[in-house]
Amino acid sequence: MKKTLKYLAGAGLVLALAAPAAIADTDKAVNDDAAVARSLDIFNTLYKELNTFYVDTIDAQKSIENAINAMLDDIDPYTEYIPAKETDEFITISTGEYGGIGSYLMERTTGGQKGVYISGPYEGSPAARAGLRSGDRIIMIDGDSTADWASDQVSKRLKGQANTHLTVTVVRPYDEDSVKTFSFNRETISVNPVPYYGVTRGNIGYIDLTTFNEKSAQQVRDAVIELKKDPRVKNIVLDLRSNGGGIVEGAIQIVGCFVPKGTQVLQMRGRDKSSERTYKTTVDPVDTEIPLAVLIDGGSASASEITAGALQDLDRAVIIGSRSFGKGLVQSTRSLPYDGILKVTIAKYYIPSGRLIQEVDYGNRNADGTFKKTTTDSTARVFHTAHGREVREGGGIDPDLKVEPRELKRIVYNIMRDHWDFDFATRYVAQHTDIPAPADFQITDTIFNEFKAFINPDKFEYDKVCEQQLATLRKTATAEGYMNDSTKAQFDRLEALLKHDLDHDLDLHRRDIAYLLGQEIMDRLYYQRGQVEHSIKVDEFLDKAKEMFDKPGEYTRLLNLKAKPAKKSTSKKKKK
Repeated sequence: MKKTLKYLAGAGLVLALAAPAAIADTDKAVNDDAAVARSLDIFNTLYKELNTFYVDTIDAQKSIENAINAMLDDIDPYTEYIPAKETDEFITISTGEYGGIGSYLMERTTGGQKGVYISGPYEGSPAARAGLRSGDRIIMIDGDSTADWASDQVSKRLKGQANTHLTVTVVRPYDEDSVKTFSFNRETISVNPVPYYGVTRGNIGYIDLTTFNEKSAQQVRDAVIELKKDPRVKNIVLDLRSNGGGIVEGAIQIVGCFVPKGTQVLQMRGRDKSSERTYKTTVDPVDTEIPLAVLIDGGSASASEITAGALQDLDRAVIIGSRSFGKGLVQSTRSLPYDGILKVTIAKYYIPSGRLIQEVDYGNRNADGTFKKTTTDSTARVFHTAHGREVREGGGIDPDLKVEPRELKRIVYNIMRDHWDFDFATRYVAQHTDIPAPADFQITDTIFNEFKAFINPDKFEYDKVCEQQLATLRKTATAEGYMNDSTKAQFDRLEALLKHDLDHDLDLHRRDIAYLLGQEIMDRLYYQRGQVEHSIKVDEFLDKAKEMFDKPGEYTRLLNLKAKPAKKSTSKKKKK
C-alpha cells in the first residue's frame, strides 16, 4: 500500500538518516538475488546433465522432492513442501473436515499375514453406523482385494466425495460369521476437537481439547457455557496434554473465553517491522472469574502453548503438568505450481508478558551440527505476568504446579507394540455384553487374569535389554582376562536375577496395563469420549488440580491475585 504524502513529509528526517543503510540493504539484496540465480542455474544444468548421462533411469519427481526436502530440513522442521498428492490430508488437518467413512486405520502383520485394520471408528461416523468395529481387517473395497495394500492405499480408496457409495468387506475376529460386507455412503467427516467434557472430582468442569482446527474455539466455548449451567461446577480444567496445536486464531479465541474483550494475547514478529501483527480477543468472554487450570505436558505445542502461556501471563489460569514442547514459531501457507503447498515459517510469536517460548534456535548450530537452544538457565531473561509473577523465556511453558508424566515401562511398551491390549479388547467385547459405562467400568481381578491367560508366553517378545547388556559384559570380561570361576559364578547369579518372569512382570505393572486395557475396551463401545471419561478417573494431573482448587486461598496465592496489576511487563537477566 502506498503511503500518503502527508505521512512521508512527517517521516522525511527518518528517511534521510536511514538512506545509507537502505542503499547497503539494496546492494545486499542484489547480491543475494544474483547468488540465487547462479545456484538455480547450476542446479538446473546439473540435473539435466544427470538425467541425460546417468547410467540408469532417474525418477525425476522423487529426485526433485528429495532435493527440496533436504533444503527445507536444513532450515527448521516446520517449513515443509506438501506435494499435490498430500494436500487433501493437510487441508483435513487444518479444517477438521474431509470426505470419507470416519475411522482410524492401522497397518500390522499378524501370523505372518500383513493387513490393514479398523483401529477406531469415530463416534456417529458412517463407519460406526454401518457396523464396522475396531479389529476388523479390511480385505476388499468395492470388490477389489486389499491383500497387498498399505494403509495409505486403503485410506485413499475409503476417502472420497460425500454421498458416494462404497462397499467394504472385512474379516472379524472372534465371530462365527467372520467375513462381513458393509455397504454405505461416504459423508463429510468433521473431526471433533473436544471429544469429551463433563464434571469430575465433584466440582471440576473438565474439557478435553485434542487439536486446534476451525471448530476448536466454538466447541470449547460451547463446553464452558454448558458446564457453567451445572450447579456442581465451581472450577474449570482445560486439558491440552499431547495437543500439538494447529490454527493460531483458535488459540486467541479460546483465551477470549476467559479474559475481557480486547485483551492482547499475541504478537508476531517476522523479518521486518512491517510483518509485525498483534492479536487481541474480539468476542465477549464466557467467564472472567471462575477458577481455571490448564493441563500441559511435553506434547503440548504451538497453539496449545499460546493458550497456556497467555493465560499464565495474564494470571488467568494456573498451569499444571510438565514443561511444554517449546515451539514459538508461526507458519503460513503459500501456493505452488501444480497444486503444491509450501508451509513456511514466517514469524516468531510473543505472548502477553513479551517472552518468546521457542526452545531451539534453528538459525544457529553447534560444532557437531545440532541446533542450539535459544537460551540456557544462565541466559534466560525473566519477564513478569500481569500481577508481577516471574516467568522465563525459552524452553516452553514452565507449569506453576509440576506433575511429571508416568514413565512408560518396557513391558507396557511391548504390550502396546505387539497389540496384545488391542486384540484382548477385541475379544473381550465380542464375548461380553454387560460392560458398564465409562464412569463405572474398571479392570477387575477377573478381567486382568483373563488378560494374563490371553498372552501366550511363547509368543510374547521382550526387549531383553538387561540380558543383552549382561551378555556383552560377559564377552568384555572374558576378552580382558577377568573371567574366572568366581566371576563366572557372579555372572550366573546376576543372570538368574534378571531372568524375565512374565507372570510376575504383568502383576508388577498392573496399574499401567489396566489403564491400557480400559482405554481399548471403552473405545470399542463408547469411542474416544469413553476413553477420556474412563481415563480421567485415575489422572494424577487432575488430582493435583483438585488439591489446588480445594485448598483455601491456594488459587489466589499461586496467581498472586491480591497484587495490583503491573502497568507494563518487564524483563531482566536472570541472576547466575
